[in-house]
Amino acid sequence: MTVYIDPPEWPGHGTLWSHLVSDVSYEELHAFAAVLGCPRRAFDRDHYDVPAHRHGRAVGLGAVEVGGKELLRRLTEAGLRRRRPPRRAVTVR
Repeated sequence: MTVYIDPPEWPGHGTLWSHLVSDVSYEELHAFAAVLGCPRRAFDRDHYDVPAHRHGRAVGLGAVEVGGKELLRRLTEAGLRRRRPPRRAVTVR
């Protein structure tokens, strides 16, 4: 069981954010996020968005801190990467 988190460097809504992923299953990820106190609405396709103030606690609970590229590599190699569907072009008439 391994859950990974990248550094809080993604800005949004007045704070910085990290991404939390599992290399085993979404069930493992949801369970860890619940213990961390992340609401289910923070889940985005294949990861949780974690505010900077929860980053240290995540590491304290056992999340392994890795860089963003390493996090993405581990998620992809585990077969858990879910890409955003391509946007459709809008035709203006």
